[in-house]
Amino acid sequence: MKALAERYAGALVDVAIEKKQADQVKQELADFAALVRESPDLQAFLSNPSIARMAKHSAIEAIVTRMGASRTLRNYLFVIVDQRRAGMLIEIQEAFSRLLDARQGITQAKVTSATELTAQERAELGAALAKLTGEKVQAQYSTDAALIGGSVVQIGSTIYDGSVRTQLERMRARMISE
Repeated sequence: MKALAERYAGALVDVAIEKKQADQVKQELADFAALVRESPDLQAFLSNPSIARMAKHSAIEAIVTRMGASRTLRNYLFVIVDQRRAGMLIEIQEAFSRLLDARQGITQAKVTSATELTAQERAELGAALAKLTGEKVQAQYSTDAALIGGSVVQIGSTIYDGSVRTQLERMRARMISE
């Protein structure tokens, strides 16, 4: 399933980059996928093979028009529906985001800090992460007071833990072992 979702996503990445609409299509596809996630009825409607393609096309046309989305997205959704892959739309959207980021040299990071980071701290952390990864880093920020201080950064499956909580736990473990 994952390989199939990546193949469909890869085709859209190619078209979006060629038309210089990559970021726009990424956002539009994410918005449409969010609608599908939030509405089990919409997901069931688009995935149901007994519903005529034209009815699905009409629904997509109405939703895309209301969203103000591009013709590129509309046409792509038509293809997904015609190929009976609408049930994979969420997986396709996630694969699209990953593939597009990889093509653009962007790495996603999740940053959790004890307190809200200032704009300057975010910029400094972003520069340090870019230097570490060798790629442009797009970070999603959240807070967790349980960290006490510092931050935890996750890039892919790698976690960089600079939190005070972890440092205290390591110190406690060393003291117990001695």
